[in-house]
Amino acid sequence: MTEGNRNERFDQNGVKTVRFVAAALILRGEEVLICQRRADQPMALKWEFPGGKIEPGETPEQALARELEEELGIDGDIGTLVVHSRHTYRSGGAVDLQFFAVHSFRREVTNRIFHDVRWIALRDLTNYDFVAADRELIRDLAAGKLL
Repeated sequence: MTEGNRNERFDQNGVKTVRFVAAALILRGEEVLICQRRADQPMALKWEFPGGKIEPGETPEQALARELEEELGIDGDIGTLVVHSRHTYRSGGAVDLQFFAVHSFRREVTNRIFHDVRWIALRDLTNYDFVAADRELIRDLAAGKLL
């Protein structure tokens, strides 16, 4: 889920508002695809799930399909909504996250924007330093609670 300055919105008073994001839990058996942010990005080198901002006029599923093509070069079959959560950062900005299961996709995964991309066992998720907004989800996935 691309969480950078380009996603931030401000109201007329300059107060940060909520960013709406769709993210993918791309699954391969007991493994999930995770992505590491680049060193030159906010939250440098933290791990996250692929996805990004929902643009005006897009459904979350449409946004996620677009982001998966842009970030990984894949045509994903967007499945069911797994989790919908909201996280407020210390800066006051907030992100509204919708995580969708993706059990199949076409074309090979190609890392187009990340520092690293890895398939890892769900049970090993807690061994990685994820962005704060994903941490509760990580604990639940690693414990076998959601999928």
